Amino acid sequence: MPKKPHGQLRRSQLLTTYGPGALFDLPRHSAIVGGLDAWPKPGDLEEISEPRLARKIQQITQVINPRLYAPPAADDTPGAAPIGIGVYRFPEWFVVQEDSAPGARSRSRRLAHRKALDTRSRFEGKPVVATRFVAACSHGHVDDINWRVFVHGSTDCRRQLWLDELGTSGDLGDLVVRCECGKQRRMIEATNRDARPLGLCTGRRPWLGPNSNEPCGEQARLLIRTASNAYFAQALTVLSIPERDSAIDGVVEELWGELEVVEQAYDLGVVKRKARVAQKLAPFADNEILAAISRKRSGTLQPEKPLKQVELDAILAAPEGYGEDVPLNEDFHVRRLPEHVWRRSASSAGIAAVYQLHRLREVMALIGFTRFEAITPDINGEYDQEVERAALAIEPGWFPAVENRGEGIFVQVDGQAIGQWLERPAVQRRVAALLAGHEQWQMKRNTTRDFLGGPYILLHTLSHMLLQSLALRCGYPMSAIRERIYADPQEGRYGILLYTGSPDAGGTLGGLVQQARAIEEHLDHALRAAMLCSNDPICAQHTPDDPLEERWLLGAACHGCVLVGEPSCEMRNDYLDRALVVPVLGLEDAAFFNPGL
Repeated sequence: MPKKPHGQLRRSQLLTTYGPGALFDLPRHSAIVGGLDAWPKPGDLEEISEPRLARKIQQITQVINPRLYAPPAADDTPGAAPIGIGVYRFPEWFVVQEDSAPGARSRSRRLAHRKALDTRSRFEGKPVVATRFVAACSHGHVDDINWRVFVHGSTDCRRQLWLDELGTSGDLGDLVVRCECGKQRRMIEATNRDARPLGLCTGRRPWLGPNSNEPCGEQARLLIRTASNAYFAQALTVLSIPERDSAIDGVVEELWGELEVVEQAYDLGVVKRKARVAQKLAPFADNEILAAISRKRSGTLQPEKPLKQVELDAILAAPEGYGEDVPLNEDFHVRRLPEHVWRRSASSAGIAAVYQLHRLREVMALIGFTRFEAITPDINGEYDQEVERAALAIEPGWFPAVENRGEGIFVQVDGQAIGQWLERPAVQRRVAALLAGHEQWQMKRNTTRDFLGGPYILLHTLSHMLLQSLALRCGYPMSAIRERIYADPQEGRYGILLYTGSPDAGGTLGGLVQQARAIEEHLDHALRAAMLCSNDPICAQHTPDDPLEERWLLGAACHGCVLVGEPSCEMRNDYLDRALVVPVLGLEDAAFFNPGL
């Protein structure tokens, strides 16, 4: 008999919010999403083809030839056997729902382990709920708090434990863990990392099933399992674009039986006398074919350009047009909008070109996760190999992925204008202040991350401004529009991609892409709105290295002006500053644009 499903999630949620290792609540239980070994076998899942993403995952994770599969889809057909993913009950300590006096401002409830519950998951006939406190570390390990050690310092005492709530706020300062022997300890003490109240991390990985622990020497930290810092997914995202080099590698792989004897151009000419070989190799030059044969013979991976640089190359190479021609590629159809269509004044002087992405395909794959601290990708949308991440399986051979089809607008910012802007002393002082805040953040969090630079912060902030303006007119809610920032200082190429997509094969309906014609209106509206924030002058005069506010990665930016929903932002609302884009109160000379002129 198939097991009854306990709930449904969207496929994308299994890559962002509720992936393997995520903690969540079911109607009657608390659980942790199982690793890939608890998912259906790859043969029962839909495979997603995206070679460029697969190669990048191999480079980052060292998993050889990884495959991409979509999470199982719900089958609503009556009588259909459910295909889902496995979850494990977690945590294993519970709070007994004791009767309390009406109107009482305090109450005491017993703590019970799963082994003490009856077959109906009750304790002495009383219902229980999972405790909201667990122990975890930044490597992703998570385990139950050893409550007896927390209270006594050892496990010698086996008497009943109680959780006393001294108020109605649920604050840690009002919670006391008490033993019937008389010893007790306040929960607030569990947050004092210097005192090491929870001991060393056990290295437990309950999402991978039993006997999956691994060594860990980090101090365990208190984690509220429903808190927003309990799970941070590490996902790689790419746009599907035509790949000439990967195409020739595929053809060489297919014809390897004939091509393995080729050492030089003469050998290639002999082999090409076969009609089948000549037909397959016709689109490629001999030097390209010989290079692909050499790569195949040596077994070395072709050097990969960063994800975003490959996409930037493809977008900027698009011809001028309106997108009315028949696309050669169903997943990538881009045209540069003629300048006379969108440029009507000098207000868009900093904009070099506008591109319409009439069709795009986005593929996102989950490669791991962290707890407590989010690890964001670098300026090229990638993760370093050395970055800590929790594993999705004991021996992963594939990764969950989803694909979305949609549309977008690419705004190319003038690289020469950015170069001249960076030479201004006021801009250099402002970027130095942002760098100081970045360094303070690194010291406080005991972590390292490359500073993204002034041009990226400029583009990122401008992207948020345009996103808010576009959402008012394009027909899509702000949460449905996402950004992708392209900054290539070496080549002087900069741009912003604002796009939307859905899993539906038909994609979207053109409401966003057609707004490219009115980009000047959106730019003018966005810049003028950003000059004054409802929280000014506090927002405008914020300094990133202010130790009191602890907003080290933000300049003049807050929820009243440029912060947007995190699903739309590729940097979790970090590295934003209005002062680099438009004049703000008290800092008028560092702006790239000046709407008043």
